[in-house]
Amino acid sequence: MLKKISLILLILLYVGAGVNHFWHPDFYYSIIPPYLPNPYLINIAAGTSEIILGILLIFLTTRKVAVFLIIAMLIAFIPVHIYMIQKNGCMDKLVCISLLQAWLRLALQPVLILWAWWHRK
Repeated sequence: MLKKISLILLILLYVGAGVNHFWHPDFYYSIIPPYLPNPYLINIAAGTSEIILGILLIFLTTRKVAVFLIIAMLIAFIPVHIYMIQKNGCMDKLVCISLLQAWLRLALQPVLILWAWWHRK
């Protein structure tokens, strides 16, 4: 029962996070490191990927692929979290968190990876 609840929460997390990319794009534009090209396209790709991968978690036949792609995506997002630390958490007027919160966001990545990994079977 716990694993089923966990899976539902994971699905909601990724679908919700993906929708949020379209709902609040300015937030995401501000945290994309400037050395990455076309923040607009990156935001669309990230949001779409999160929605699709969240949906793919629903089905047993696609769950394992979704888990591995979610893990790859979380690894790909690590530079964003490092950039937030380099900027002391303040990206612009829209996004300004404490340095501790920036570090916690980075530390959350392995937890999210393990959470997804738990649902690979």
